[in-house]
Amino acid sequence: MVIHGLQKTTLLDYPSKVAATVFFGGCNFRCPFCHNMNLVLHPENEPTLSEEEVLAFLKSRKGILDGVCITGGEPTLQKDLPRFAGKIKDLGYALKLDTNGTNPSMLKSLVKNGLLDHVAMDIKSSPDGYASVCGLSKPDLDSVRESVAFLLQGNVSYEFRTTVVAEYHNEEIMRKIGEWIKGASAYYLQSFTDSDFVPDHSLHACDKETLLHFLDIVTPYVAQASLRGVE
Repeated sequence: MVIHGLQKTTLLDYPSKVAATVFFGGCNFRCPFCHNMNLVLHPENEPTLSEEEVLAFLKSRKGILDGVCITGGEPTLQKDLPRFAGKIKDLGYALKLDTNGTNPSMLKSLVKNGLLDHVAMDIKSSPDGYASVCGLSKPDLDSVRESVAFLLQGNVSYEFRTTVVAEYHNEEIMRKIGEWIKGASAYYLQSFTDSDFVPDHSLHACDKETLLHFLDIVTPYVAQASLRGVE
């Protein structure tokens, strides 16, 4: 496993857990608002950590950390992810996966083998808006739909989340997202924030009033909906 980052302590990445976050490079999306585009486009230029280093750190933090979050890039592109996840679970940690949902076979395998405790899946847009938001002319929506349907079955604790960008999201799109994920246990709206790492600096965040309005639109469709990271 080639690992490109380790955040040794986080209170944000894994709900209700003190966790570490492991970053993998590479992604099959090109979202123009991505904060980890360096890991997406040129992971070979990023520093690396060995699997042994990361596991040794996690072993040393047993009893201090509660969980581990695996993120990217898109971590399900890593063929050895099940083996690595198994080693983390063997250390006694709860394990959370961040994913864009484009590898449902990997997602299902990890869940069915008891290797995941929580999944956070990004919902980029309504199905008809995916192409512009994920930066691809023909995104693999069939796979994304399959992952959504699998998580909705409740085989594992999960959440859906959308990073809201003024140029890409509106009332109609939010309504269509709500219809798509109807019955979901949890859905979070996160506000876009610009940074040096974002590839498209022409994008804008929505104001809090708009985000609350979008929240009102999606709330009837899901068991729990809220804003995340919005002051």
